[in-house]
Amino acid sequence: MAHHKSAKKRIRRNAARAIVNGARIGRIRTYVKKVEAALNVGDKDAALAAMQIAEPEMARGAQLGVLHKNTAARKVSRLTARIKAL
Repeated sequence: MAHHKSAKKRIRRNAARAIVNGARIGRIRTYVKKVEAALNVGDKDAALAAMQIAEPEMARGAQLGVLHKNTAARKVSRLTARIKAL
């Protein structure tokens, strides 16, 4: 257990950030799943529409440090390649 005032504050802040970051990661996963669901069905228009929502969300996650920037770029690249292949 933390004894210093600053350490106690850091524990509170870490807990609050974990909630925000977890929500952001969950939102990113949801949007990516929507793109993949449209790809599995073969609906290119729905996949493009879902990708237009998912891509900025992944970029924002990378910018804020929730996702590594290369991970976000790789996911975007692979999803766009799959959409293009339809």
